[in-house]
Amino acid sequence: MAFVGSGSFAVTKSSVPATCARMLAEENSTERRDFLKSVLGAALAMTVPASAMAEVEYSGVPYLGGSDKVDVNNANIRVFQKFPGMYPNIGRLIVKNGPYKDVSEVFQIQELSAAQKEVLKKYENNLIALEPRPEYEIDKINNGLYR
Repeated sequence: MAFVGSGSFAVTKSSVPATCARMLAEENSTERRDFLKSVLGAALAMTVPASAMAEVEYSGVPYLGGSDKVDVNNANIRVFQKFPGMYPNIGRLIVKNGPYKDVSEVFQIQELSAAQKEVLKKYENNLIALEPRPEYEIDKINNGLYR
C-alpha cells in the first residue's frame, strides 16, 4: 500500500490552554535568570577594582641583576657571575642560607671559608638585603635559563 499525495501536516498551537502552574513556572525561571544575572554582575563588579590594585612591577627588579647592586634575598644564583670569585660557590651559599635582614648576616654563614669571606668583603657594597618576595623564591637556584 502506498500513500500518494500531499499530506497536510501543519503545526498548530496547542488547544490546551496554559495552566496557572505552567505560566508560573515560566515566570519563575525568567525571574531566577534575571536574579542570577544581577548577582553575577555585582560579583564581577567587585572583583575588577581588586585586580586593579595588584602590584604590576616590583620596585626591586633592578636589584635582581640589572644594576651594580644585587639583592641577596631575591636574586638568582647566576646574578653573582658579575662578581668574579662569587659564582657558583659563594652565590650558592648566599642563596641557600637566606633570607637576611642585613647584608652583614651573610658573613655569618658557617660554610664560608676565610678566602670566601675576603671575596665577599670585596663586593659587600654591591649587595643589598631587601624584603624576601615569594614570587622570586622558587627561581633562586634554577631560573630555567640554559645556555
